[in-house]
Amino acid sequence: MTTSAEAMRTPEELPIVVAAVVKYVHYQIVVHVDRFGHYLNYLVQFVTSNLQQQWRAHTLPPSPYAGWSREQLIERLQSLEGPAKLSVDTPPAVNDIEKPKPSTRKFNFYEYPRRKIALRFSYSGWEYGGLAFQIDDTPLPTVEGVLFDTLSKARLVDEEAGFDGCGWERCGRTDKGVSGAGQVVSLWVRSALPTDELAESITGTTHVPVPVSRDALEAEPLSDGIERREPKEQSRNEHDYVTILNRMLPETIRISAWSPVSSTFSPRFSCLWRHYKYLFSPKDLDISKMQDAASRLIGEHDFRNLCKLDAAKQITSFKRNILDAHIEKYNDNLHIFNLIGSAFLYNQVRHIMAVLFLVGTGLEPPSIVTTLMNVSEGCEPPNGDDPQPYPVVDRKPEYHMADGLPLMLWDCGYPDGTFSWRTSGRLPSDEFKDLGELQREMQNIVTRSHITAALNEHFQQAVARHHPAPPSIFPLDKPSQLQERRGPQQAFAVPLGGGSAHRVVKWVPVLQRKRLDPVEVANERWRVGKGTRKAERRRIAAEGDLEAVQQLEKVAASGGGAS
Repeated sequence: MTTSAEAMRTPEELPIVVAAVVKYVHYQIVVHVDRFGHYLNYLVQFVTSNLQQQWRAHTLPPSPYAGWSREQLIERLQSLEGPAKLSVDTPPAVNDIEKPKPSTRKFNFYEYPRRKIALRFSYSGWEYGGLAFQIDDTPLPTVEGVLFDTLSKARLVDEEAGFDGCGWERCGRTDKGVSGAGQVVSLWVRSALPTDELAESITGTTHVPVPVSRDALEAEPLSDGIERREPKEQSRNEHDYVTILNRMLPETIRISAWSPVSSTFSPRFSCLWRHYKYLFSPKDLDISKMQDAASRLIGEHDFRNLCKLDAAKQITSFKRNILDAHIEKYNDNLHIFNLIGSAFLYNQVRHIMAVLFLVGTGLEPPSIVTTLMNVSEGCEPPNGDDPQPYPVVDRKPEYHMADGLPLMLWDCGYPDGTFSWRTSGRLPSDEFKDLGELQREMQNIVTRSHITAALNEHFQQAVARHHPAPPSIFPLDKPSQLQERRGPQQAFAVPLGGGSAHRVVKWVPVLQRKRLDPVEVANERWRVGKGTRKAERRRIAAEGDLEAVQQLEKVAASGGGAS
C-alpha cells in the first residue's frame, strides 16, 4: 500500500504541490512582515513620546501648582473666581444658563426703497388653474398666486398689501391649462440700492395705482408719491431677483430675466403684439387647407363668433387686428399654428384652432372662417373662389373649442428701448459669467419629457400586439365623403387638440347648428341679473353690513332674482 506522499510524486501532480507550497510560504512572509511593521510603529511612537516628555522636563520651568492635591487646586480656584461662581458638586441648571436673546427688531418692509421692475417668466399651464390670481379658492393654485407668495416670502413685496400694494400688472391673461413662455408682469419691489441711485423710487407706505387704459399712459403724471431724480452711478449690487425667486419657486415656474422699467410702463397697455403658439399633430389633417383658412384671419375682423362671450366684461366691440397667422412644421410629429395680434378676446385662439381642425379634417371648407367673421351684410370682402355672397352670421353657432394643453403665450412685443433685461443684480461694470445653471435645469426637464414620451410610445407598441389601429376617415376631400367612408351609425372622433377628441355620430355642419343669443341680449341679461347683484354686494360690503351680503349670496345660490 503506497503513502499519500508517494502517490503525489507523479509528474502530473508535482507542479500542483510546488504551487501550493509557494503560496503558503508567501502568505506567512506577508503576515509576519505586517505584524513586524505594527510592532515597529508602536516602538517609534513610544520612544518619541518619552523623548518629548524628557525634553519638556529639562527645558520648561516647573509649574507653581506642581504637586498640589485636588482639594488644594479647588480651593485656589474658589479664591480666584469667588465662591458664588464655582460649584464643584452641583453643576448649574440648564435653565440658569444665560442664553443669547434673539433679536427683537421686526423686519420693516417700508424702511427700504422700492423700484418698479418687469419680470419675464415661463410656466407650465397644466399644473395650474390659470395665470390670474383668484379671490375664491380654486382646485389648483394659480401662477400669480404662487409667484406672489414667493415674492412675499423673499420679502420683496409686502404680503399684507397684496397685489394692489405693489402695483401688480400682467401682459396677457391665460386660462387654466394654458402655458406661457414669454409672460411679462410689472411690480414695485424692495431694492438693495440707496434712493439716490434710483431714477424713480417709492418709500413709506405709498401704493401706486396701475393704469386702467392706454390713454392713462399718455396723461401727465399725477402726484402719485413717486420720487424722481437724476440717479447716481450704481455703487453696489442690486438684489439678484432671478436667482432668489428661482430657488424658491417650483420648477414649473421659471424667471428668465428682470429689467428696470419706468413708472409709466404697463405690460398690458404698452404691449404692441402678443404671439401665441398652438402645437398639434398633423395626422389625418390637410395642412394646406388649414393654412388657407388661417391666412383669412390676417387683418382687422369681427371675432364675436370665434371667441367665448364674457358678459361680465360687457364687451361691445369684438374687432381685433391679426398681424400674422401661419402653420409651420416643428418636427416629424408636430406642427405649430402661430397667431400674432395686438390683442385677443376670451378663448379666441382656442376657438380659431377648433375651426381649423374642422377644416383640416375636411368637415368644413376654408371659407367657414370668413363666413364666421361676416357678422353683417358685406362685412367681409370676397376671397378667391368662395361662393358668394357670404351668409350673415350675427350670432355664434354652438361648437366645441380646442383643448388648452398645447397652447402657450410665446412672446410679447414692446417698443424698442423699453427693457434692459438682466439675469443678475451685479454692477454693469462687473464681469459676470453665466454658467448656464438655469439652462441646465431646463435641459433636464426636456430630457425627462423625452423619456416620458418614449415610454408612452413603448406602451402603445405593447397594446398594438393585441389590438388593431383605429380606422381613419380623415382627411376628406369634401364634406359629402363622410357618409361614404363610415357606416350609418358609426361614431367618429373630431380632433380637439392635445390628444383629445369629440365623438360624433350625427354630423351637423357649423352653420346649421343652434346659435347663441346676440351679444347685446347676453350683456343686458347679465347687467340686470348678476351684474346688479354684484354691484349691490359691493355697496353693502362697503357699508359693513355683512348680514345683508350673506342674504344676497343665499338668494343668488338658490336662483332667485333676475337672471
